[in-house]
Amino acid sequence: MNIMIVGVGGQGTLLASRIIGAAAINLGGDVKLSEVHGMSQRGGSVVTYVRYGESVASPIIEEGEADVILAFEQLEAYRYISYLKEGGSYIVNTQKTDPMPVITGAMEYPADILAKMEGMGIRVTACDALSLAKEAGNIKATNVVLIGVMAKHTNISKEEWEEAIRQTVPAKFLEVNLAAFRLGYEA
Repeated sequence: MNIMIVGVGGQGTLLASRIIGAAAINLGGDVKLSEVHGMSQRGGSVVTYVRYGESVASPIIEEGEADVILAFEQLEAYRYISYLKEGGSYIVNTQKTDPMPVITGAMEYPADILAKMEGMGIRVTACDALSLAKEAGNIKATNVVLIGVMAKHTNISKEEWEEAIRQTVPAKFLEVNLAAFRLGYEA
């Protein structure tokens, strides 16, 4: 299983990869993680790869190989379309984070990104993860909401996902993250 996580710095992509990795490790087999940071501390692009299965040789996912792409932001989703394999699943947070050229007025945020993706024949599951994270009690749990949405596209049970969250998330944030996961799973 090849899962690619894309977003911008500060959205929790690295924690998400660790939760996914923990869930995969609990299944047994081989798990590889790789993190690619752009200007992540300044809101730049961040990409994380999680690969698991019987035997995984490399942590890197090449174009056309991702079974699932978990996008924390619409423009980042659009940027990495070529990595999704035919028949793969794209889970996209409906949130928009303006990149620096948009902030400075040099360009506009592209319109209708999700509609364009669907028009390309891509199977998109869109979710307002930010609102669900607020409902769970903390907007920083957006990443775990998206894991909940994605969980249905994997061979890992809901209970196994919850155990991975318990193993990965600090105790003081555990209940809000479990609530966020459950809201995403039911979305």
